[in-house]
Amino acid sequence: MAIDPHTNSIETTVNKSTVTLESPLNLACGVVLAKYELAFETYGTLNHDRSNSILICHALSGDQHAAGLDKNGKAGWWDHYIGPGKPIDTNHFFVVCPNNIGSCFGSTGPKTTNLDTGKPWGANFPSLEVSDWVESQKQLMDYLKIDCWSAVIGGSLGGMQAMHWAVAHPQKLKHAVVIAAALKLSAQNIAFNEIARRAIQSDINFKQGNFLEHQTSPTKGLALARMIGHLTYLSDDALGQKFGRLVRSGDLDSAEKELVQFEVSSYLNYQGDKFATRFDANSYILITKMLDYFDLAQHYEDNPVEAFKQAQCKFLVVAFSSDWRFSPPCSEEITDAIVSADKDVAYLRIESDQGHDAFLLPNEHYEKGLGQYLQRVAQAISGASL
Repeated sequence: MAIDPHTNSIETTVNKSTVTLESPLNLACGVVLAKYELAFETYGTLNHDRSNSILICHALSGDQHAAGLDKNGKAGWWDHYIGPGKPIDTNHFFVVCPNNIGSCFGSTGPKTTNLDTGKPWGANFPSLEVSDWVESQKQLMDYLKIDCWSAVIGGSLGGMQAMHWAVAHPQKLKHAVVIAAALKLSAQNIAFNEIARRAIQSDINFKQGNFLEHQTSPTKGLALARMIGHLTYLSDDALGQKFGRLVRSGDLDSAEKELVQFEVSSYLNYQGDKFATRFDANSYILITKMLDYFDLAQHYEDNPVEAFKQAQCKFLVVAFSSDWRFSPPCSEEITDAIVSADKDVAYLRIESDQGHDAFLLPNEHYEKGLGQYLQRVAQAISGASL
């Protein structure tokens, strides 16, 4: 077995795939995708009765590379949590992580070709909702001949997908793990997303979303959008501890203060510029609107209790103390609704100074809580297989 030199742990084996799904996908907006592609990765081995599968749902800017090392040696975005001996233990589970439609890492989206026109979809890619992601994942599930997920797990927008799975396909999952999520976005969250979209659309190279045809890229606008978003994912404590008022260049005591650059400014510019080279601007606009549209209770008399009454699975809800984008009260509202619906739920509140990003980062108590919950899931699978 290969050993990861960075962690001294057994390296996660990555299996990359892309599948063309030819079952029509009826989108919530009324458009039908006759066929589409999903890029996905898997880790671990599917057991003989195909009962040990876990679906990982990525968030806004995530992709299918959730664990292990890619060909460039880049670790997956949740590598600390997925792999042999890790909380999502691939010694016991077969883990599936797709890149969802509308994104830009190999699945059908604004960057790919519209077969009806022979041109990139661009800004003409149809509007999406969380339900569309879940339905495409359901079709991937059917393709893999998996009848029921042992768990559906996701953080942020991924947590919203996990909740929708529980409500829309109650017989197709046994556990839903909802991390740092909300039943719907607050006005403040919608406002942040709108500012980010406006930053992209104001870039002269955006070309009303048709920048691929013009061979341009709105990198400045996309970088600014990411800087706005990234800032909301962090906490004041985390920024203060990491950067404070440290100066990267220039001298605060000099007369030329306009030349001063703070470390935090350099960090945000770096994060924005790096993101703008790898993500698609139309995808960013599309997916932030998905977040805005999400409301679990919308079709259940605006009552989340009625929504969760549809569920048959057990739940784990996780919140982080310093997350102000999806704060602990958001997770408590989810938990209260599940309890009122008379469903089985465990709630885990993690102390962290890392803000919303905490769900992606190492944390001893988070790892232990998630790992213990999934150990019980694995034990139940082993018992059922005897």
